[in-house]
Amino acid sequence: MVPPGEFLLQSSDFACFLARAENECEKQSGFGVPNPDGLDLHKREGRRRRRVEPGPCLHVFWCCLADDRFLDTAYDVGSRLPSLDLAKGRTIGAIAIKLEDVSKQFEGAATPAVTSLDLDIEEGSIVVLIGPSGCGKTTTLRMINRLIEPTAGRIDINGKDVTQRPVAELRREIGYVIQQVGLFPHQTIAANIATVPKMLGWEKQRISDRIEELADLVGLESSLLDRYPDELSGGQQQRVGVARALAADPPVLLMDEPFGAVDPIVRTRLQDELLELQARVGKTIVLVTHDIDEALKIADRIALLNVGGILEQYSSPDELLAEPANRFVEEFVGEDRSVKRLQLRTVADLPLNRGPVVAATDGAAAARSVMEEYSTEWVGVTSQDVFLGWVHVDDLQDNVPLESAPRSVPAAQVQPGSTLRNAMQIIMTSHTSAAVIEDEGRFGGIVTLELIRASLEAETGR
Repeated sequence: MVPPGEFLLQSSDFACFLARAENECEKQSGFGVPNPDGLDLHKREGRRRRRVEPGPCLHVFWCCLADDRFLDTAYDVGSRLPSLDLAKGRTIGAIAIKLEDVSKQFEGAATPAVTSLDLDIEEGSIVVLIGPSGCGKTTTLRMINRLIEPTAGRIDINGKDVTQRPVAELRREIGYVIQQVGLFPHQTIAANIATVPKMLGWEKQRISDRIEELADLVGLESSLLDRYPDELSGGQQQRVGVARALAADPPVLLMDEPFGAVDPIVRTRLQDELLELQARVGKTIVLVTHDIDEALKIADRIALLNVGGILEQYSSPDELLAEPANRFVEEFVGEDRSVKRLQLRTVADLPLNRGPVVAATDGAAAARSVMEEYSTEWVGVTSQDVFLGWVHVDDLQDNVPLESAPRSVPAAQVQPGSTLRNAMQIIMTSHTSAAVIEDEGRFGGIVTLELIRASLEAETGR
């Protein structure tokens, strides 16, 4: 183990998790659950934690730190309260959109565009429709808001058959974002965003407030609101399209290849922004893409369709990669499935591994014992749960405290939110065998290549 240099990754921000949980419970149950003990409150993703100031009421989920271990408490406030996806901080529960035996046969076509499709899409989730050309993914999307009428089957949104509702009323409750954005070129950005609220007869002040709110939400500078679409970049136009789709606060958002017309760098940034936005607004999103990497990155569940709208697999991204249903799925996701899985998992998903680490108060004898146990010439030293550095066996002296021994800073450091792919790259490029987990200043354990491999194998074998 050679620990020269230092490398620290930044992790995602889960700052809105409890706020989202609190808001959802307030909306659905009408009452809150107090923090009974007045303890310091935290939230976490895996072993990640971030301090949350105690308030009069945290309605759904709170964690307290006691004896260096998390105690999780979830309060049951009735069957109306949906579950929480802790990994993404979203509310996911009841079925928002249900497709039951849905088919579409276009006039003059020899085969159906969509064949007996069944899908349950949970509230607050992102579902991605993907597949080769001719698989009916866009047709399926357009049947949800009746831009295309199904030939057979039933589509429900929040328990109501879409074909039994007036089309105009239905579409006002569904946001729609397309690849070329479709902004009105003769209208300002503000006017574009205000399209649906104006149709609904909102008052001017309410519309103005909503435009400002949405501009801030999607990251548009207020100075752009008086400009016209052709004065904006492709990425900015796409943000306007999302803002317009969200203007009337619809529960459902349909997105047809929304990032297909921008360059790869902007595309990646817009994907990240969509995930951040979803963590704040919690919409039910159905998105069409031809890009498997995009689907794996943003989806809660992926519906992989074959030609003719035949559903080959409907599962989480990790399950799609780990357990492809058939040869078609294997070929579609590619041979590098294991590498792609590394991008989906984070360090926080790994089992806790302290590795060859001792406390500064343990002494040289304990350090040598740990070195022998792990067959290594290096031992990590911590003080008050802070990693001080690596000490070599030659620098151990029985009469010298460990914290006074010469130390090397970690060559590789990661955080709980770091992807396993990043962790692997850091370990390999640092020419060391392990990375130290730095968890907001506290020692969070050790990551090794073997631990990553074993974890993925265990998940696949379940």
